[in-house]
Amino acid sequence: MTPALEPLRRIAAYAVCVDSEDRFLLVRASPRSGTPGVWSLPGGAVDHGEDPYNTVVRETAAETGISVAVTGLRDVLADMRSLPRRGITLHTDRLIYEAAVRGGQLCHRINQPTDLARWCSLDDAKQLPLRPFTASALGLPPDTIDLRPDTAPDFPSFYAVPGPDGLHRAQRFAAYAVATDPARRVLLTRIAPGYPGAGRWHLPGGGTDYGEQPGTALIRELVEETGQRGRLIRLLGVASHRDAASLGPEGYPIDWHGVRAFYEVAVDRPTLPIVADVGGSTSEARWFAPADLAAMPPAELTEVTAEAVGAARLV
Repeated sequence: MTPALEPLRRIAAYAVCVDSEDRFLLVRASPRSGTPGVWSLPGGAVDHGEDPYNTVVRETAAETGISVAVTGLRDVLADMRSLPRRGITLHTDRLIYEAAVRGGQLCHRINQPTDLARWCSLDDAKQLPLRPFTASALGLPPDTIDLRPDTAPDFPSFYAVPGPDGLHRAQRFAAYAVATDPARRVLLTRIAPGYPGAGRWHLPGGGTDYGEQPGTALIRELVEETGQRGRLIRLLGVASHRDAASLGPEGYPIDWHGVRAFYEVAVDRPTLPIVADVGGSTSEARWFAPADLAAMPPAELTEVTAEAVGAARLV
């Protein structure tokens, strides 16, 4: 019998970096990786508490010898692949950034997950086995090189594990909506008692499920938390926040790191908000006119809400 693969999850960030000759910076996976010989964008796992913006700079330098500056956010997506040799199925939430070269010189690595770095033209890249997310980022048809499970394995939406200092740690990826109706009202939700930030107004949304794309998760959460049906307009940005000793319904302190993608969402036919997920982290949902939102004291909004509303230029 084939042993069951252990489900794991991670957040990773990558750089789309183009030089003056319109060549892309790519790296090759070594025999130490789960997909040896396959090429991808430089990047890697986001460390606990690390801003993905810094992950891109750090990982690109480590894998290629090139120092880059992040210039923008291109895409946020998720994929799931099975790695039988490692005994795992891996869900990765991927943040794809655009970056510009600051300096450095290409170098290769020994006994690391990547072993070769190269500047490749688009025609060169077409001849290489590319990770699907890399092919998509370059505007190429994605290869079907990943072994994918037929269905997503069971995996908790939230889990915390003991860190090296004994304090439990949790890293979570989530998607949130700056949702507006035709009157430009903004939809917000109030955090329920017993949860971090209780009583403050927050964006509708939440953690994505294993195997779920951020946009799909967001539309699902919008219905569960507010009863509204919306459509995605655009990706606004990504926020990273760490609370070194968050206290929630678990009843013990957790070193919490949240990475959140937020989107502009249109609700074309607004209704009276209704919280369907009774007993969860949302106690109330309400539409706010832009003037009312602008007059709200900053302390009544969560940090990510204030940032996202500002990015959408609603107030």
